[in-house]
Amino acid sequence: MAGKITVVGLGSGDPKLITREAWEVLSDAREVYLRTGDHPGVTGLPRGLKVKTFDHLYQELDDFEAVYQAIVAKLIELADRPEGVVYAVPGDPTAGEATVLALKQEADEVGLSMRVVHGVSFIETCLAMIGIDALDGLHIADALALAGGHHPSFSPDSPVLIGQLYSSMVAADVKLTLMNQYPEDHPVKLIHAAGTPRAEIETLLLHEIDRSLKIGSLTTLYVPELPIKSAFESFQETVAHLRAPDGCPWDRKQTHKTLRTHLLEESYETLQAIDADEMAALREELGDLLLQIVLHAQIATEQGEFTMADVIASIQEKIVRRHPHVFGGVRVADVEHVLHNWETLKAAEREHEGEGKGLLDGVPLGLPALSQAAEIQERVKRVGFDWPEMEGVLAKVIEELEEVGQATEPVTQTAEMGDLLFAVVNYARWLGVDPEAALREANLRFRHRFGKLEMAAKAEGRELTGMSLEEMDTLWEAAKDNEG
Repeated sequence: MAGKITVVGLGSGDPKLITREAWEVLSDAREVYLRTGDHPGVTGLPRGLKVKTFDHLYQELDDFEAVYQAIVAKLIELADRPEGVVYAVPGDPTAGEATVLALKQEADEVGLSMRVVHGVSFIETCLAMIGIDALDGLHIADALALAGGHHPSFSPDSPVLIGQLYSSMVAADVKLTLMNQYPEDHPVKLIHAAGTPRAEIETLLLHEIDRSLKIGSLTTLYVPELPIKSAFESFQETVAHLRAPDGCPWDRKQTHKTLRTHLLEESYETLQAIDADEMAALREELGDLLLQIVLHAQIATEQGEFTMADVIASIQEKIVRRHPHVFGGVRVADVEHVLHNWETLKAAEREHEGEGKGLLDGVPLGLPALSQAAEIQERVKRVGFDWPEMEGVLAKVIEELEEVGQATEPVTQTAEMGDLLFAVVNYARWLGVDPEAALREANLRFRHRFGKLEMAAKAEGRELTGMSLEEMDTLWEAAKDNEG
């Protein structure tokens, strides 16, 4: 029948795994086109069947996409013959076969019929070897997609089979992507030649997979789940349970407003861990902060306002949109160019959202005053509203300091002091100093030194209230000198 394409799965390896339906199709055919002849099942094809392969394309073309396009184009051409075309692929046509999906789309567009004859895929034979059930949350992934990514797209709370790990080079790239989520010493298994008499399992650590000398065209990587629940979805389940009827009475009572203080506290505790450069504390505080975020999202979900998926989709779309130099074709020369593009994009967003949205409308009024001033100055700088030289910035600080000294009324003193602080923040920005962080560090230094002063006074058996300023200043200077 003209205009007919038949795609046959050859099974995962051993010719014995070719299904009865596939055998009947191949026996009735005059010829078959194979995506690759590098498959054990090819040796068991029916006698007299003329076999042609597309292996030469892998040598002639630059990348897999070009190979797949060439294969599809040839098959569409062959399908116009009276006998149509029979196309055979390793495993099952619907498991890891990019050409089959592309062929189906092309066939639909040009009005060709396509029949798929299923086969035993690498998945079934691998599961049998490692002894797990696919319904226990198993993920299936493509090694080439992982190799081209930066973070795994699947949950670490479920096992995953990664097919098409056909070379050490691919394994090296896959390893790096996986290690963005899994520890380098996470135990994994390389499954070689599943479904053939040569099948074997190689157990090793994640960071070792590209050192295996057995990797080949029939290699699959099995990554077990992490020993402790670590997936974002699992954490969402925990928080949703807390809010459920059988959950925690305290958590069930919370609202967006009652959690506001907790969100603020956890944010500041996270900043404190950053300031102290304590990574263990930062890990814990980030978890506490994440709890607040997930709680707010869960409350919104229950009230029908939005879901966590909405939150992530929104920020995902925004980040991609605002980084055309990463995810699009825009070229940038330096950081300043990036910031200029960023502000241009945000201005377009403000215009789209409606009139009245100014450059500074997005600066949160709830920010600490120093951080708010720094953000205001950074934003107006992006449109060119800035001093041309640092000398003018410093001169402005001195000018504002003099005006503070000249002010005599409380209202004027407050206003002039605000102008002075604003000018100092601007000077800090020009120096590349975060004013909020600088003042927080200064506060910590003062607390530390004053604590030493108190201890020194106590060692002398004296109370601070009974000491003169000169005596306390002596202890203060000693505390500064002893810092190391």
